[in-house]
Order: sequence, then structure tokens, then C-alpha cells
Amino acid sequence: MRYFIYLYFIDRDMVKHTEKLFSDFTAPSRQEWRDKIEVDLKGADYQKKMVWRTNEGFSMEPFYRKEDVDKLPLVNALPGEFPFVRGNKKADNQWYVRQNIVADDPKEANQKALDILNRGVNSLGFRIPGEKVSKEFIETLLDGILLDCVEVSYRTCQRHVVELTDILLDYFQEKGYKKAALVGGIGFDPIERMLMKGKDTTMLLPQMPVLVEKLKDYPGLRCVMVHSDLLCNSGAYVYQELGYALAWGKEYLDEMVEAGVPVDLAAKKIKFYMGIGGNYFMEIAKFRAARMLWAQIVKQYEPKCDCACQMVVNASTTTYNQTVFDSYVNMLRSQTEAMSAALAGIHSMVVTPFDAPYEVPTDFAERIARNQQLLLKEECHFDKIVDVSGGSYFVEELTTAIAKEGWKLFLAVEEEGGFLAAVKAGTIQQALNDTDKARHANAGKRKEFLLGTNQFPNFTEKSEGKEPLSCNCTCKHSGDADVPALHTSRLASDFETLRLTTEKAKKVPVAFMLTIGNLAMRQARAQFSCNFLAAAGYKVIDNLGFKTVEEGVDKAVEAGADIVVLCSSDDEYAEYAIPAFKYLDGRAMFVVAGAPACSEDLKAAGIENFIHVRVDQLKTLQEYNAKLGI
Repeated sequence: MRYFIYLYFIDRDMVKHTEKLFSDFTAPSRQEWRDKIEVDLKGADYQKKMVWRTNEGFSMEPFYRKEDVDKLPLVNALPGEFPFVRGNKKADNQWYVRQNIVADDPKEANQKALDILNRGVNSLGFRIPGEKVSKEFIETLLDGILLDCVEVSYRTCQRHVVELTDILLDYFQEKGYKKAALVGGIGFDPIERMLMKGKDTTMLLPQMPVLVEKLKDYPGLRCVMVHSDLLCNSGAYVYQELGYALAWGKEYLDEMVEAGVPVDLAAKKIKFYMGIGGNYFMEIAKFRAARMLWAQIVKQYEPKCDCACQMVVNASTTTYNQTVFDSYVNMLRSQTEAMSAALAGIHSMVVTPFDAPYEVPTDFAERIARNQQLLLKEECHFDKIVDVSGGSYFVEELTTAIAKEGWKLFLAVEEEGGFLAAVKAGTIQQALNDTDKARHANAGKRKEFLLGTNQFPNFTEKSEGKEPLSCNCTCKHSGDADVPALHTSRLASDFETLRLTTEKAKKVPVAFMLTIGNLAMRQARAQFSCNFLAAAGYKVIDNLGFKTVEEGVDKAVEAGADIVVLCSSDDEYAEYAIPAFKYLDGRAMFVVAGAPACSEDLKAAGIENFIHVRVDQLKTLQEYNAKLGI
């Protein structure tokens, strides 16, 4: 008893002390914070240095205060309650750890499923070839799997979805499963095929209400899927995936409601498959905004229960920023992506194995991918607390800002006649392909960094037979496309093509750093140049410095250099560049690292190659390959 009394007085005294401590200090105003930042910037432009101008079309300030969040309309919303911005759950943040399996052989797929279920997975996604759908196939595939203990989802060719559904329902009944105990889905999403393959599949849409009717007594099984992860993997900005996913989902909701399906049932049969991009905070906000906006959309159909307004999401880490070279970095990318989705609150998650860009994932890569989620649960306890980011001034503002931009795009699609009409017209594909093109251009100019690809590449890494994989799916199409299709090239693909071309050349070019003059500048520019040129697969040779340009050129020729890069300060280039260029006398390509004031004089002397932060890295390296005969 003394112990508890003692604690009571300690706590009471601490509270008094804390209250006094806060009363002794005046909270700085917004302007005082701004003034302090201006002082630290030492004359630099605040707007340019501190304000984040996002690709989504809005700007974010470097700091926010309580009064900023207080004015937001949904800041006091609760977890598990409409509009679900803070998540669908109240008690915890549990999600399913999912792994997808290509089930070409039912026995092998079954053995793999049983194995990984003992390794932390509690959600399976089977991809079944359409021509192999049969009762015998399903019986072999699901043998020994307790479907009422794990989530199981199924995908096949869209023309075989109804057939697969009938076989599965018979199987469930034969095994005596309780309908309410089964969780998962049977994937029906004909618009995805239109976007991926350019084939018009609208003739399959009448099957949607048929599927819903078949599964109406299975509350945990969803059958209408929105695969906006395809958009994420095609380079979509966050607001684009958000806006188009909402329009996509509404298209299917309208289709079912117009066919006579009750809105509560229709909404509860829709599941969203969303991608997770590499922008950590933006992705957290995206999932929060998506739930909020989808709830508002469904609410307009006047469902009987708010639970019909919940958005159920399976999130998958993106393939768009994965790389073939320095592929272990993919684990770092996917880990931060998984963190953002977990903190945002999702139903299930797939972490894409790090080697997926160049091979069928190995057992090791799949184990790492599983463990990345288990780590977040068992060691970081992300599954214990609902809406961890809730209350963060920055995340709350970001959620609202993304929601506004996503909603604008959603309304624009609705004005065009809806998502299906926009897909048929090709406007969505054009917008996303333009974004993909812009992002590839930005990667080429290093405005968008890919660690290990266009920034800090592994100088000595070789492909060792690794080649980028082409798309592999269970549905095969032939003939001309009915509508435009999406481009799905990874962001690193241009650099990988360049590097593989260099590696296959008869001789890999050698780039020699002729470092001279100012120590700090020559070292900085040598480091920049090594990173710049190694992105093409060139062998780079750095040096501590030379006393004369003649000494440096002689060492470069002795090393068999194909490229000699002069690294010094801007002021010293006027002294060193032309003598070095003349002494080299065409024995190798001559490059100046930087954009000095004397550039025009150097160009007049015949020097034509300059590398610096403002040049297009990809185009420059492609030009160098051409000059070197590669």
C-alpha cells in the first residue's frame, strides 16, 4: 500500500511540475518559426528550399501547427467509424500476410501453399490458368488447406471466372465449410484486361451480377476487383491511382446496382488491389484518403449499413521502382513501402520479392518477402495500434491534400461518362502513359533518383546472366488491340538496357579521373563523375590527384582509358582544360566535369563533352556509347 501511495504522490508532483514548466514558456507563433527558418536559410529562397511541390499538383509547407489541423473536417473521426479515414478496425491493426502462387501444376502449388502456411503466411493468392480450371484441379490444389483458417483468393482468365466459382462453391459444400467462415475472393475485373492488353472485354460485364448472386451468402468472399496496382506499376502518381481507383470502383458499383443488386451487397463484394509506391508519407495518406472518399461515394447510394461503405484493400509493393542491377536495394524499397501500407491500415498485403524483375522468385527471395511483413508485426508491433499516423499535423494535411486532388480527377472521369467510357476513349491510358514518359525522362535527368541505378551504382557489379523479364500472365491474346494499352516498363529499364549493352560490348570502356588543382573540388567532381559514368557500366578509375595535366594524361593512357574526365574547380578549368585536351590529342574522349564560366572558350577550342547536374544523364551516356562504337 505504501508503494502505491508513494507512486501517487510522485505522479501528482510530476504533473504539477510539468504544468509549471509549460507555463514558464510561451509557444512560438507561426511567424516566429518562419523567422527562425529564414535566419537559418542565410538568404536562400524559402519557397524554393523549404516548400515541397509535389507531382500531385499541390505544395506542402515544411511545418504545420495544431491550428492547421483543427480546421480539417475529419480530424475528429474515430477508427472503425464512417468515413473510415482512420481505418476499418477499432481494436487493432491486424492484416493478412499474403503470398501469391502461380498454380500451373496443382500438386506443386498445393505443396508450396502448405509449406508457406507454416512460415507465417495466412493469406494465399492462387493464379490458375483458364484452360486448367476443373473440379479435379481444384481438389488437388486445395488438398489439406483449411479454408476456414486462412484467407484464400483465386484468379483465372476472366472468361472462366463463373466456371471456377461454381466449382469452388461445390467444393466448399462438399467439405462442409460454414459460409460465414470463408474469407478471400474470386477475381473478376474485365477492365484490367482492357488496360493491360488493349482487348475490349465489356461483353463479360453482365457476368458480374451473376457472380454476386452466387456468392451473396458468403459475406467474407468478394468477387469484384479493382486492380489499381496496375496503374501504380505503370508509373501513376499517387493522386492518379487514387482518383482512377475510385472511378473504377464506382463503375462496377453502378453496373451492379443497375442490374438490380442491392447496394449493400454490391459494395460488400468489391475489393481494391492497390499498389504501394516509394513515397513513404504520401502512400500513408493515399490509403487514408482512399477509405474516406470511397465511403463518401458509397454513402450516396444510401446503403442500409455504414459497414457497406468500408473499403477493403489488398496492397502490393510496386514493381515500378524495382531494379535488376543492385537488386538487394529492392528489399529496402519494399520495406519502406510495406511500412507505409501497414501504418495506413490495410486488409492484406503482398511484398514483391526483390528478384522479381529478372527471374521467377527464388525460395530465398520469397522467404525474405514474407519476413519483411512478419518483422513489422512481431518486432515493430505495427499490428497493435490503429492509425498510428493519426494526429500527425503533416499526415493529416497530406491526407486532405491528396484527397482533394484525387477527388478532382474522379470528377473529371465522371464528366467523361465514367471509367469504362474513359478507358474506351483511351484518355486514361494516355494520361498514365504521359506520366510514365515524364517519370522516365526525370530519371534520365536524375530528377527522380533510383539508388543503385542513376545514383550511386555498384561500380563493379555485372549482370551475370540476369535479364529483365517480360510480362507473364495466364491470359493470351492475339490480333490488334481494341483500345490503347498501358505501358508497364520499370523506371530503371532504360538505364538497365544501356548498362547491359555496355557489358556485352567487346571492350568495356574505361573512364579515368584526371584530378588536379583544388582538393575539395576535384574530389567532389571525381565522385560525381564516377557515379555518373558507372551508371552506364563503365569501369571508373579515381585518383588522388596529379601535379600536372601531362602526368595525368600519361597515366590515363597507360591505364587504357577510353574516357578522360578532367576534375578540378571552375576557376582552374581555364588553366588546365585546353592544355590537357591538346596533350591527350584524341587518344581518348575528353570530358570536363562541370559547367564553368569559361565553357564557351573551351568549346571553341574543340572540347565538346561536359557532365554536370543539369545534363540529361541517360542521353549523355547513350551518346558516349555511340561515340565509342557500342
